[in-house]
Amino acid sequence: MNSEHSPTSTAVTAQRGTAEVGTTTDEFTMRFSSTPRGARLARHLVADRLDVWGHPYTSTANETLTLITAELAANAVTHGRVSGRDFEVRLTADAGTLRVEVSDTCTERLPSTSPHEPSVDAESGRGLLLVASLADAWSFMPRHNAPGKTVWAEVHRPPTSHSPTHKIPQ
Repeated sequence: MNSEHSPTSTAVTAQRGTAEVGTTTDEFTMRFSSTPRGARLARHLVADRLDVWGHPYTSTANETLTLITAELAANAVTHGRVSGRDFEVRLTADAGTLRVEVSDTCTERLPSTSPHEPSVDAESGRGLLLVASLADAWSFMPRHNAPGKTVWAEVHRPPTSHSPTHKIPQ
């Protein structure tokens, strides 16, 4: 398989403790080629990981985060692409929030935190409006320890059987 069309690193999944005693955070991080195929693979792997974490494919949480990931990954490939550089997706879940972060290496093009409605005949420009309407919170920040930016979105998480707040019958 051509390396341009495959992920460039192995998925890292971990469960780690947070500062609050008794809570855990699930985390999935992976880099993808800055191609439409890489963006599509990112979307599919986020949906798969959410399903494993107790949010079935047809759940609102899975569908919402998968759609947000698709928009952010498409933006990274379309507007944040730097030749020869990958983009990265980080998905985290804690007791109350699902968060997706998409990082690219382009420092010149920053998203607007108050996206405007594009003209009726515009072929693009609606992705961040969609993210803003679906997410409970979203923004962007400089990429940590690397050039570029990270665009993130959070969705309040409904409890699941996997959720750290779920009480196990005794």
